[in-house]
Amino acid sequence: MEVLYNTFYFLAQGQSVPRIDNKLFYEASIKKFGITPEGLQWNSELYQTMRFGVLLDMLPENLEHFSLCDAGCGFGDFYSYMEENSKKSKKYIGIDSLEIMCKIAKERTKCEILQADICKEPLPHADFYICSGAMNILSAFETHLFIRNCFLACGNGFIFNILHGDDVSQTYNYISTCQIESIAKELGVREIRYMDDYIKNDITVGFFK
Repeated sequence: MEVLYNTFYFLAQGQSVPRIDNKLFYEASIKKFGITPEGLQWNSELYQTMRFGVLLDMLPENLEHFSLCDAGCGFGDFYSYMEENSKKSKKYIGIDSLEIMCKIAKERTKCEILQADICKEPLPHADFYICSGAMNILSAFETHLFIRNCFLACGNGFIFNILHGDDVSQTYNYISTCQIESIAKELGVREIRYMDDYIKNDITVGFFK
């Protein structure tokens, strides 16, 4: 009953279908800004790296012993950030729904990059899943599915950042602490960690098993 209740709660928010076309949204952005953080709808490279830094801080210090899946990997920028900071996971897998992202990420990382819809398709197992910004234009219901699927596919934890608060936008997706804790309860999350003191209206959340 808990799962059904939460599912219908998100449907009841009137956000059960995408508000914008993900493919058109990012292809237009890439055409305008190129293969840059701005092309992925980041305000700047600084904002992107600030979020990456918080994600990396929540991951284990001895990351080389763990496999990592980057959900919504974009151009593979988090992999490059890890390399720049002398961090390397035992295995890196990237997933993105857009062919152009997958092609560029594969060229950049030389790692396994999968094209898949994380809300709908089976996901590979990894010790940790991470996601930086990929849920920012999803509906509330899609966000629920995205978090659920990544958490179920991970062995140790799912760490993600997302826009935080009660704001309502026709383009961007905000999630409240109450919604985060409702999803965590449904999934049986053992431990939740939060960091929200780095950028206004952004939060990084760790769901740990």
